[in-house]
Amino acid sequence: MENQALGLAEAVARLVPARIEVRRVRWRPLFDRLPSALKTRAMLDPAADSPFPAEDTPWPDLWIGTGRATLPLGLWAKVLSGGRTRVIQTQDPRWRTADFDMVVAPRHDGVQGKNVLPITGSPHRITPERLAEAMPPFAGAIDALPHPRVAVLIGGRSRSHDLTVDHARSLAELIAAAVDTAGGSLMLTFSRRTPPEARAAMTERLSGLKAVIWDETGPNPYFAFLGTADHILVTEDSANMAAEAASTGKPVHILPMVARKSAGKFARLHADLRDRGAARPFDGSLTPWTYEPLAETDRAARAIVERFVSPRA
Repeated sequence: MENQALGLAEAVARLVPARIEVRRVRWRPLFDRLPSALKTRAMLDPAADSPFPAEDTPWPDLWIGTGRATLPLGLWAKVLSGGRTRVIQTQDPRWRTADFDMVVAPRHDGVQGKNVLPITGSPHRITPERLAEAMPPFAGAIDALPHPRVAVLIGGRSRSHDLTVDHARSLAELIAAAVDTAGGSLMLTFSRRTPPEARAAMTERLSGLKAVIWDETGPNPYFAFLGTADHILVTEDSANMAAEAASTGKPVHILPMVARKSAGKFARLHADLRDRGAARPFDGSLTPWTYEPLAETDRAARAIVERFVSPRA
């Protein structure tokens, strides 16, 4: 969630001079699940960052909030700042959208309203420059890998999907066959949601390939994998990883998961990505294709600047 807010803030800062401050907020556990409308400032966790400026400190021009915990805080900021602070909310707030100055919502969530800007996926921090900066520290491990290089981004258990051991083994066999047939190599990373037994099964099968498999020790090579890949394979449970992969212009292959409940919003996202030429279901082959890289975070930032920043410049 932090990457969504920070990615959008950084995109704004690429357009206009800006200083970004990050505030991480949470509620006391006793009050966390209360409806946002019933929360008060006294219910905030005292160990969290203070969400508002100190006394005699200017209010920000823009407030970008992500996640349920931020909802009432953003609305209070509008009031306490005397309307100076423009409040931007990402994701589906499940709140009256008209209460915010803008809602940057994933198109697949179907959020509607006059001040709603639908985008494909969610805001993120991926840019060509960031990927280029991330690659040199991992060059020693990656440069020796033959092309095509296949980045594999594995998610895990969520409300809508699961990754069982049997399914993990099946995916590993499918991936290994594709990489072997293409004469390529593998760059594999897991999510914190990946079940340990599924991680172990995939690692055991795929470690015999020409591969770099991140074991969560040392710096995270995620950006370097995206930047150096020829193909990107992403499990269908993560909207963020799919959108980030599609921002690279590399072919994005969607890996199936075990469905736990209706995953309609993910199906809508993948259909959106297919319509834009970015993603296809993984069919076991590594046929390349091209498309215009998605730049939805930059598009949202331009809309924010045009609507809220330029008139004050």
